[in-house]
Amino acid sequence: MKTITRVFAFVPLLISPAFAANWPAWRGPLGTGICEEKNCPTKWSATENVKWRVELPERGNSTPIVWSERVFVTQPVGDRRTLMCFNRADGKLLWQAGVTTKEKEPTHGTNPYCSASPVTDGERVIASFASDGLFCYDFAGKELWRRADLGRQIHIWGNAASPVIYGNLCFLNFGPGETTYLIAVDKKTGKTVWKRDEATGYGKQPTDDVRGGKGAVATYIGSWTTPTLMKVEGKDQLLMSWPRRLVAYDPLTGKELWTCAGLNPLVYSSPIYEGGIVVALGGFSGMALAVRAGGSGDVTAQRRVWHHPRSPQRIGSGVVHDGHIYVHNDPGTAMCINLKTGETVWTERLQGAGKAQNWSSVMLADGRCYTITQGGDCFVFKASPKFELVSANSLGEPSNSSIVPSNGDLFIRTHKALWCIGPKR
Repeated sequence: MKTITRVFAFVPLLISPAFAANWPAWRGPLGTGICEEKNCPTKWSATENVKWRVELPERGNSTPIVWSERVFVTQPVGDRRTLMCFNRADGKLLWQAGVTTKEKEPTHGTNPYCSASPVTDGERVIASFASDGLFCYDFAGKELWRRADLGRQIHIWGNAASPVIYGNLCFLNFGPGETTYLIAVDKKTGKTVWKRDEATGYGKQPTDDVRGGKGAVATYIGSWTTPTLMKVEGKDQLLMSWPRRLVAYDPLTGKELWTCAGLNPLVYSSPIYEGGIVVALGGFSGMALAVRAGGSGDVTAQRRVWHHPRSPQRIGSGVVHDGHIYVHNDPGTAMCINLKTGETVWTERLQGAGKAQNWSSVMLADGRCYTITQGGDCFVFKASPKFELVSANSLGEPSNSSIVPSNGDLFIRTHKALWCIGPKR
């Protein structure tokens, strides 16, 4: 009941009789990657416990979302940026809507276009198509509004931050690149409510290099973070990992409340939290930190709990469970870290039949962690201070997305297809 109360406080319009079946945003209702269900599958393969598999037109890295009987996923199709809606019962495509790109933007070969996941409140679904704008559709695929005036997202590695719904607002980390800001729009109209510019110094500042050292020009810099919400001292706060710092904002006004230094210039993952402690993980063998949430201004000296000056490459986000952090690192190693001390409890390499490198964010359900590697090997291991592998399940198809739970099923997006995993009824 404690978790559900927090859902009501943060995203009141997500309340539904089918709450447990809904995974309305990247990383779920709270943006934490934590699922309250107890009946998620732990064993499957490319032929076992597969309800359906639907071919997708092109590669993609985005993670699907689920609301009731609909599954939504963003998808590039040539020069089109689209949102696809599927029937969860059989995988039938119900509709596809989108926009023809105005001007092709740069990205990396490992990061296809439309990497941002959509978000829904059960009435509308909002998708970011990067430089082409923020788009809102109803559940029949009718466009309700668009914001094509947000600017261009120019970075050699592309973009991936997903929109977040909070009450009547929709937040978006628009970046990375020279044009970088956090914006809140009215979810019903798309009109700007507030905007916070973030000067990252992309390609300009001769300060930290990508690994956190001194003296090099920070050509590679930026945040791919999807913001998260938590309650601090009785009030909701919006958490955002920027290059070099973690920041908390007032979600209604955009006012900066407090900041903690200690991240490197590249950040891919979202903040995670438990018991008033917020953890931010840097990327590219960068830094990591934990801070006691709250205070005002720069709280680095007063409230930072621990700091790692160098960590494994982390692209996927972790989860926190019973005082421990669980994260699956880019090199293919899973880690358990003590939340309060920052000490490593265990490190295990997860190697399946395919490539072990991992971009997947951890999903937690019933005390078990779920991830999928770039080789298409899905691992389930216990969220415990003692490592225990529950299962290794190979789909045999490359993937950079994360595993989505919904009403006893798992939805997995690979580069070739959208899968529904679960016992056939």
